[in-house]
Amino acid sequence: MKKYTVSLSLLFFFLSTLLAAQTFEGKVVYKNNYTSKIITIPDQQLSNMLGSTTEYYIKGGNYKTVTNGTFLKWQLYVNKDNKLYNKFAIAETLLWNDCNTNPSEVIKTEIKKEVLTILGYLCDEVTLTCKNGSQKYYFSTKLKVNATAFAKHNFYNLNKYMALSHAVPLKTIIDIEQFTLENEAIEIKEMKLDDKFFELPPGVETAPSPY
Repeated sequence: MKKYTVSLSLLFFFLSTLLAAQTFEGKVVYKNNYTSKIITIPDQQLSNMLGSTTEYYIKGGNYKTVTNGTFLKWQLYVNKDNKLYNKFAIAETLLWNDCNTNPSEVIKTEIKKEVLTILGYLCDEVTLTCKNGSQKYYFSTKLKVNATAFAKHNFYNLNKYMALSHAVPLKTIIDIEQFTLENEAIEIKEMKLDDKFFELPPGVETAPSPY
């Protein structure tokens, strides 16, 4: 009997280890609030263009965001290319950003524990102070991400955030010269996603982004 007890204990240990190592796969829906710093573009116009809501899908090292904006429709990060593809309403061609590059170098990093609760998740805070603004992220370690998969995603410091949090952000505050964006999760749904969901549309044309 003792032999079986030991075996069961080992089984439970390995199962709990596997469960703890599982990464989040599914969808997070965010509500976005924009504060414009451009006199000719009011807050509501900026929100209409970039989207008042964002659906964020993640699986492994790939992610896709879909907005209800009139200008920016969706973005797709393809891990194997290390490129972020952008679909704008004004063009059929997808414009991509090279995620090896970074226009926003980090100067200082701060971490605070148990700052606020979002949808029942107690969140820590990471602040990245950058040359051209700041980025704040609120996250729960219960929504794990494989940070290694994003190690090359230097574009806007996603790799630095992931290395510090290993988690999906539940709230973000981005403060740059043109505007301040504050978004917060209003829905979290674990779900299995097909790999094809993170593939480029067949035959689509792509080009380097000027933005």
